[in-house]
Amino acid sequence: MATDVEGYREYVTGRLPALRRVAYLLCGDWHTADDVLSATLVRLLLHWPKVSAADNVDAYVRRVLVRTMLNERRRPWRRERTLAALPEPAPVPGGSDAVDERVSLLALLDELPARRRAVVVLRYCCDLSVEETARELGCSPGTVKSQAARALDTLRERLSVQEESPWTS
Repeated sequence: MATDVEGYREYVTGRLPALRRVAYLLCGDWHTADDVLSATLVRLLLHWPKVSAADNVDAYVRRVLVRTMLNERRRPWRRERTLAALPEPAPVPGGSDAVDERVSLLALLDELPARRRAVVVLRYCCDLSVEETARELGCSPGTVKSQAARALDTLRERLSVQEESPWTS
């Protein structure tokens, strides 16, 4: 079966910025997000006739993106950490509180296990329902609810610890 390269090109051109943002939110690192997105787009091109025939192409692509991210997180070199403790961030002169909060939230999000992070990103950043998230992750709605609840509890707990710490400003 011949691949409709023009249809693929149109889709990717129109959706690339949004897909890159979702990949970044899933990975927490632009370089890894670009790698995951590249692998996703290659898989997408290889199976474009099947993908383009899907009812919801965006949902299909998000599912491939999440699965690619989860596979990438399983690679041994992704589990390596070079520092025992992260250094204190340098103060940003004239920095905005919103930027500080966003950086803090992204750091907290990065501490979540990959599956819980995927649930949080799909539910609250991509604004998917529980059922849609379950379909994307290939699990039951109950699993999505429990993973989301645990992830939010973890985020709240770590956020309250950060606020109580005398070293944070």
